[in-house]
Amino acid sequence: MNQQEGYADEVVKGFITWSIVWGTVAMLVGLLISLQIAFPQLNVPPYLTYGRLRPIHTNAGIFGWGIGSFMAFFIYMTQRLCKTRLWSPGLGRIQLWLFNITIATAAVTLLLGMNRSKEYAELEWPVALMVVVLWVIFAVNIVMTIVKRREEQMYITLWYVLATLVGVAILYLVNNAGIPVSLTKSYSAYAGANDANVQWWYGHNAVAMVLTTPPLAIFYYFLPKATGVPIYSHRMGVIAFWSLIFMYLWTGAHHLLWTPVPDWVQTLAMAFSIMLIAPSWAAVFNGYYSMEDQWHQMRDNYLTKFLIFGITFYGIQTLQGPAQAVRTFSAFIHYTDWVPGHVHMGALGWVSLVIFAAIYYSLPKLYHTEIYSVPLANLHFWLAVTGQLIFSISMWIAGVQQGAMLNATNPDGSLHYSFMETVVELYPYWYMRAFGGVVYFASMLVFLYNMYKTIARGKAGAAQTA
Repeated sequence: MNQQEGYADEVVKGFITWSIVWGTVAMLVGLLISLQIAFPQLNVPPYLTYGRLRPIHTNAGIFGWGIGSFMAFFIYMTQRLCKTRLWSPGLGRIQLWLFNITIATAAVTLLLGMNRSKEYAELEWPVALMVVVLWVIFAVNIVMTIVKRREEQMYITLWYVLATLVGVAILYLVNNAGIPVSLTKSYSAYAGANDANVQWWYGHNAVAMVLTTPPLAIFYYFLPKATGVPIYSHRMGVIAFWSLIFMYLWTGAHHLLWTPVPDWVQTLAMAFSIMLIAPSWAAVFNGYYSMEDQWHQMRDNYLTKFLIFGITFYGIQTLQGPAQAVRTFSAFIHYTDWVPGHVHMGALGWVSLVIFAAIYYSLPKLYHTEIYSVPLANLHFWLAVTGQLIFSISMWIAGVQQGAMLNATNPDGSLHYSFMETVVELYPYWYMRAFGGVVYFASMLVFLYNMYKTIARGKAGAAQTA
């Protein structure tokens, strides 16, 4: 038996498959709610309304598609970087089952209106406890694999893996602390401004520990694998890692500018948000410098396109985010459509492109075959990038126009536009956003077909050699 055959890859296959399923659900629901905003008559109470569907979209996207993929690739990468089989494949299988049960339960309870009304922490306490058990199983299995590793050197990817495991655990436990009053209802352990401060310490650091450190772990692993060239500077990667982890922890209150939260807390968050540009762009430059003399691969290697465009969108995100953390700019664009444009460039442009690259690279190897169609993979890439840009750019323009109208005043100081006048002007942008969503979902269908045919080819080949 060779080392590849000794890895616990059946669990990896399961997580990849189910993350794709939940990712498809998340994108379908996201497309529906974008249409509901553009065409309000599509809201069908009580269940098929924006208020019920939006948290299902975010939870299925972040936790089903995102966390599901990260669980798959943490197991995949850790085994190979440690040259050690997963500590407990049995625990891995339990984790896969519990993961799917938890995501399904979350979707049903949110659809029924059981919601704590806290961003990215909507799940009521019984489901939140299921998440805790799931994460403990996952963390123990990965940490024990690293402890038992045969490779002494810890590559930068493993640092990001460990940070994710620890960071998510602390954030989730602190922010989800609550007082249950029934099986379906609980209240936060915090109150008022303290509750808001804890929530956005969690909310923004959930972006750090779920939507930044895991895709960076994947990027640092799969860029050298896809291109055949080493990462430019491992030392710069490690320095940037520790800087990123330290600085991110202080930035959450930039979501609470111009609120009753103390000014010094807001200023601290604003300052650290601006400083966060440096470690974030260190990862971007590490990717770019790794491509020195290899830029032709952007034309010849479809995997490289996904990874380099992904890290580029990450770079744009980490300029926009600090800009939004400045009080004057926040006063202009907060509560406008600029924000979903910013968020979705990260979700669809950075996180998803990197995940797609990892799946394209690993799935054929797991099934001992070649990708079914490189031209389809390239089509997927261009559709995804086009859809994402249509979405984000239309929302940025909408947000600037919306902010300008909301802030416009008459000579006597009264508002020049009513709120409804600003809403009417946004409809063309909402149509564009929905169209961008259609294009992006079309890219997902191309991806699904390509992966289905790749797996089928692998299974057929295995049957012939059996």
